[in-house]
Amino acid sequence: MPAALLLMAAALTGCDTQPRDDGQAEPESVVETEVDSALTYQIDRSHADETAPAALFTAPDGKPARLADFRGKPLVVNLWATWCAPCIKEMPTLDALAVREGEAATVLVVSQDLTGEKAVAPFFAQRKFKRLEPYLDTENALATALAAQTLPVTVIYDARGIEVARVVGAMSWDGDRAAGLLDEADKATQTAG
Repeated sequence: MPAALLLMAAALTGCDTQPRDDGQAEPESVVETEVDSALTYQIDRSHADETAPAALFTAPDGKPARLADFRGKPLVVNLWATWCAPCIKEMPTLDALAVREGEAATVLVVSQDLTGEKAVAPFFAQRKFKRLEPYLDTENALATALAAQTLPVTVIYDARGIEVARVVGAMSWDGDRAAGLLDEADKATQTAG
């Protein structure tokens, strides 16, 4: 296994989100820490206005996919893994978000499990999500391109594929905060259009 993959796997195994301990605080206008239903997360705007990366991952039909394939409406991209407890806790709320948004937005959950379908298929079969589909990133290409250093990470894009914000940690996606982030994605698209 290449050294880069080993480093990524090591970085991703610490799936909980902890405050920075390097003595440097994040600028308050860029990162907001919040607690929602016993889930702790940060809203990170340090990547706002960046274009979605072109990294390849695998669609449920086994074909290659890119984030650009989903342009045209707001996009919520969640990086998660079956071994990540906060990821598992927020998955039902991501499914609720996908149900609520319907065709107005796309919600992608992209597994970072190195064993891919072997781990993800039974997870999805057991939970019987209403709308979520299992996307795979066994090479962690998308996580690397997004500079994701922990799981879960969820990135919100506007319809043009421009990042609005990202959520680092687990959040309740069926609440008002998530709706507000999607409203921001809608407004960003309208303002630019």
